[in-house]
Amino acid sequence: MHYFDYKGQELHCEEVSLHQIADEVGTPTYIYSKRTLERHFRAFDEPFSGCDHLICYSVKACSNIAILRLFARLGGGFDIVSAGELHRVLAAGGDPHKVVFSGVGKTEEEMRFALDQGILAFNVESEPELFALDRVARKMGRRAPVALRINPDVDAQTHPYISTGLKSNKFGIAIDHARRLLLEAKNLAGVEIMGIDSHIGSQLTKVEPFVHALERLLLFVDWVNQQGYSIRHLDLGGGLGITYKDETPPHPGEYATALLDVLGDRKLRLVFEPGRVIAGNAAILLTRVVYHKPTEAKNFVIVDGAMNDAIRPALYGAYHAVIPVRTSGGATETVDVVGPICETGDFLARDRELEVSAAGDLLAVMSAGAYGFSMSSNYNSRPRAAEVLVDGDRYAVIRQRETRDDLLRGESIPDWI
Repeated sequence: MHYFDYKGQELHCEEVSLHQIADEVGTPTYIYSKRTLERHFRAFDEPFSGCDHLICYSVKACSNIAILRLFARLGGGFDIVSAGELHRVLAAGGDPHKVVFSGVGKTEEEMRFALDQGILAFNVESEPELFALDRVARKMGRRAPVALRINPDVDAQTHPYISTGLKSNKFGIAIDHARRLLLEAKNLAGVEIMGIDSHIGSQLTKVEPFVHALERLLLFVDWVNQQGYSIRHLDLGGGLGITYKDETPPHPGEYATALLDVLGDRKLRLVFEPGRVIAGNAAILLTRVVYHKPTEAKNFVIVDGAMNDAIRPALYGAYHAVIPVRTSGGATETVDVVGPICETGDFLARDRELEVSAAGDLLAVMSAGAYGFSMSSNYNSRPRAAEVLVDGDRYAVIRQRETRDDLLRGESIPDWI
């Protein structure tokens, strides 16, 4: 559920008119609903209230520090994949002791920074990473907390670019390899193996892959404990999907019930890394029509938003609903909604049935909260969009729109040119 609804003929975010935001902030702009973010966080958190657990919001999904502050105040932790994301968490007032550090390419500098902050765990993804972390921690006189990320070879039945739990993916360690590695790791003084981690993919719309992965992980945990380790936490990653078009993903309560049934009476702290399921439907990208261009082959609606603002359609062929901000219930036409970037792949929607629009009209690209702004860029030297957070009948700009001068920040011309 989200709080983007028509009041009469005009689309609102909570109690605020999107036309008001467009007039005062401009377009393109990402608009987030605070009520939706809070509702979705609680919908994921509350079904696990009967067990020891921690919800570590996946920062890569949407990393604005105002939104991170919101989740920190709800008691959440954070799943990060870079030192930059940890810096954001700290700036937002997040607790580093509730941070797990994922990702296959952690540098030694990032390891030192995270150790200095006292994070909860490093989700270690490979043998060389484990040895590097051991070396860094020993030099610092520390012992790094580690959750070994296992690749359970489970088909997540999702887009191949966001599948992470197969042998052919770059993430995690195969179980047979992990067995050998853990026997060696007993001699590593700089690391403490205290958890097992797995993340099999994103935008999953069925419970079964999660259940299969957990069953394999629990068998592995039993073996690990038999080797003299004491596994205290089990990180089950994220990946629960949302509805973009006609998907019917399970409710977080159904997901929780299925996992807790498999877990039984085991005394393990559960860690989760949801991102899309919390942020995805909590935001829209507001964009304005620049031109209406009919051709012999197609009708194009050219807008001021582009693939640099929202790359998922171009990158994944992802579907996002596009709806008018002011609806008349009038005639419709089949159009491609495209941006001004010099790429044929610069589109937000293709072959979409929309109300006939004209220059100046506003459109809302729905379900844009996850991997929207966080994947945006300055391609074609376009300043990145503004971000706005709505709370009831008020709103705040939580990221100013970039200026043309911002595009030059950090660049210089050598005096010998």
